[in-house]
Amino acid sequence: PAGQAAGRDRSACQDRALASESTTMLINCAAYHDGNKLADIPVAEISDYLAKPGCFVWVALRDASDDELAVMQDEFDLHDLAVEDALHGQQRPKIEEYGKSVFAVMHLVEYSPTDELRLGEVHVFAGPNFVLSVRNRSMMGFLGVRERCEREPELLSQGSGFVLYALMDAVVDRYFPLVEAMEGELESIEGQIFDRGAARANIERLYELKHKVTTLRHAVAPLLDSIGKLYGGRVPPVCAASTEYFRDIADHLARLQAAIDTMRDTIGTAIQVNLSMVTIEESEVTKRLAAWAGIFAVATFFVGVWGMNFDHMPELRSPWGY
Repeated sequence: PAGQAAGRDRSACQDRALASESTTMLINCAAYHDGNKLADIPVAEISDYLAKPGCFVWVALRDASDDELAVMQDEFDLHDLAVEDALHGQQRPKIEEYGKSVFAVMHLVEYSPTDELRLGEVHVFAGPNFVLSVRNRSMMGFLGVRERCEREPELLSQGSGFVLYALMDAVVDRYFPLVEAMEGELESIEGQIFDRGAARANIERLYELKHKVTTLRHAVAPLLDSIGKLYGGRVPPVCAASTEYFRDIADHLARLQAAIDTMRDTIGTAIQVNLSMVTIEESEVTKRLAAWAGIFAVATFFVGVWGMNFDHMPELRSPWGY
């Protein structure tokens, strides 16, 4: 009876997941063999293809519900802690190994229509014969990644490790335009540093830019610290055939980290220069006030001498007095 109840629960979860295929939560679900796509398959047939030698299944979800993740956990035997991280979100970028599978968390950073940074996440589960990506709070899709992999069956034949690389590479490559945009904004602010009266506005813009740079740094730095385990030392078996590709991602991340550190230093210097400009402008105002005070000091002296109320004031009784 317990086994029958578990079977009924699994069937119910699969029914709910199948119903969700008509929504945008299930982006794609396909089976591959030796780098070639076999077919787009329904969720209910995942286990059938997982049982076939040389096959692996690639599933992409967007803003997955608890029921969908429960189905995927049952199909792919995902670790409870990894699934919990995917459910709760708000995770620090990281790469962890659970048994024969690898769990990666990456931040998706993008500009909103109001020119503000939006932060999403993608969680990738990669096992010996499956890849599951779960994208949350982001409009950035990965259909281009799937098309790229399918155009290179000799690389896709490396299995789920290459798919993990392709997804990570797509995320990291999207950081470069953000860095270029921030560098352009920083150059624009630097061009206005010595404009009279612009110091306060420049400082506000610099602090806003500093917040954007910090957000991007929080996406890059932890991932750079974690990716070393995918190409150096003991490499997870899933990624053993793609170590040189993960090394290339590490190189990209190192370049991003260097550019971000340079921007942070430049922003700090620019803020100090703007504060110095504020001090210089205040000093000039003080000098003007001191000059006017010197001019009025003479008149103040005469008022002090001739404006006092006592009998011996000079010229008090003179016919020509004031």
